Amino acid sequence: MRRGRFESDAATVARRYGESVSFDWKLYRHDIAGSIAHATALVAAGILSSDELERITNALGEIQNEIIAGKFDWDPSLEDVHMNIESALIKRIGSAGAKLHTARSRNDQVALDLRLYVREEITELTTRLRAVQKALLLLAHKHSDLLMPSYTHLQRAQPIYFSHYLLGEIEALERDRERLAETHRHADVMPLGSGAIAGSTIVVDREAIAKSLGFERVTQNSIDAVSDRDFVADFLFCLAMIGIHLSRFSEDLILWSTNEFSYIEFSDAFATGSSLMPQKKNPEMAELTRGKSGRLIGNLVSLLTVLKGLPSSYNRDLQEDKEALFDSVDTVRAALEVFAAMLPELIVHRERMESAANDPQLLATDLADYLVRKGVPFRNAHKIVGQLVAIGKPLNTFSDDELRATSDAFGPDVHEIFDARAALRRRTATGAPSPENIGRQMAHWRHLLAPE
Repeated sequence: MRRGRFESDAATVARRYGESVSFDWKLYRHDIAGSIAHATALVAAGILSSDELERITNALGEIQNEIIAGKFDWDPSLEDVHMNIESALIKRIGSAGAKLHTARSRNDQVALDLRLYVREEITELTTRLRAVQKALLLLAHKHSDLLMPSYTHLQRAQPIYFSHYLLGEIEALERDRERLAETHRHADVMPLGSGAIAGSTIVVDREAIAKSLGFERVTQNSIDAVSDRDFVADFLFCLAMIGIHLSRFSEDLILWSTNEFSYIEFSDAFATGSSLMPQKKNPEMAELTRGKSGRLIGNLVSLLTVLKGLPSSYNRDLQEDKEALFDSVDTVRAALEVFAAMLPELIVHRERMESAANDPQLLATDLADYLVRKGVPFRNAHKIVGQLVAIGKPLNTFSDDELRATSDAFGPDVHEIFDARAALRRRTATGAPSPENIGRQMAHWRHLLAPE
């Protein structure tokens, strides 16, 4: 790259500072796929012969096999994955390899590689999301009739079924899947042929390249094509949201595994001990997931900060997109793999959950609703029940006379309120935790998550 314009080689310190092959080598498959598609287009443009195309394709296949086998010699002085592969190609087949970069720049080359990479990783991560959703659904089915308290502000709120909670986690992950699908659509635009910024006088069939690489569309502006990293930012946001959802889920599980709650317990395979305290069983897989969500947020912010200060078109700052991208992908891949394996081994302490769910104070709102059905305005009913709660007795221990002393709307049927399962059967609105709703939702997810 320094031939002609530059009179001397780059300083050693500058080469070390500028190289990216130590991390962007991960794009080798996508770079090679793009090069083969580009070479095919150069044949149609009259730049390469069919024989040269065959030699390029065969040599690139050999290079890819060497990389997979760990036998390829990456040279940091060649800066990046693109120049390393091109240099190796030229050494093997000579002038045919030197023709390959005709009508192409590393600017549109790396934009293509990133889009191919993001599309592929979205497919892989979607599969892993589905695996966690399936594990959650199996756990919900196993404990479909198990009561537990729900919480707001970390205070007991109302009774629910544990399965309703688990189905809520599935819903959150489904939003993540939908965001990934939308990001795939944003990434599914082919930039090759845009050149460095203004295309080339040697015109290649961009639509044919897009079709060969499985792209739905072709970019329409060469300036925007080489600088657009919106799809990377979208992807990092998706990954950060997955991390946030797993972090929140982890926090619930961590709290519930304490002796103070004792609702669940992690299996020995997904817990660790203490180097000092023999009795400890620490939920470190969940803790690590909670912590790693910070890295995912940081990677998103890192890219957005790079992008917000750039002028139009390609700038070398964009090299900083890759380490954040690769790190987030690796982090979320690992977290989803752990959760898919950890959830089936989760130990649920049913008696403890049921006991907590049968706290009569959890039905305070149901008691207020009882008064509403008797004609008491809700705000008045809320005040009456609040006064009963303030006395400090369990709500189901008040006598008929004590209740009527606060409101003559109370009748002998009031004691039927204090049955948590009956209370849940009455919660029939869409999305509420009645057994019928939960059953329908589990059937919905079984159908959606069934193997194709």
